[in-house]
Amino acid sequence: MATASSSLTTSSMFTFPPTYSFPPFFSPQPNAQTRSAQLSKWSSLVQSYCRHHRIFKLLLSDALESPLFHNSKLMRRLSAHDAKAVVDYMTSKEGGNRAEWIGPATEKASAWIWWRRPEEWAGVLEAWVDGTGQKGTVLTLYELVEGEATENQEFHGMDMEVLRKSLGTLVKKGKAQVFGGEGQEGVKFF
Repeated sequence: MATASSSLTTSSMFTFPPTYSFPPFFSPQPNAQTRSAQLSKWSSLVQSYCRHHRIFKLLLSDALESPLFHNSKLMRRLSAHDAKAVVDYMTSKEGGNRAEWIGPATEKASAWIWWRRPEEWAGVLEAWVDGTGQKGTVLTLYELVEGEATENQEFHGMDMEVLRKSLGTLVKKGKAQVFGGEGQEGVKFF
């Protein structure tokens, strides 16, 4: 499982967008239209960065010290307040519901970053099940995210909670059944 603490410090050649090298990008813009465009660009950057580094859960305290929110070449960084504003935007309809705060709303210490929303992951999982003839087969959740058969799949290494949320969308549609207790969970696809 990738979290901000385990992956944000690695720099495996992520390419930042040109706006990342523009100092005003790190300061909240006073004009509402400009601010909205700025937040949209931050949202895209956070999603791309998290996707590249396989980060599902972003811990803001770690992210603030990482290259994501701290451009050391410019000596510019987002404040904790501004980073929360970016994630708040991402949790909104305007921001495409691309994040979800974890824990109490007042805390805002960590968030799920939906570079793929759970329903999008459900589609990816369903396509893999169809493509590999796994319908009707019982698979463990561990097998889905850590098994040899999924090593080349984008969902390999997925956070277990994200997997559960994604499978939940398939259960609601009657396309899967999850059973067993935590650590012993299995899923059957229909």
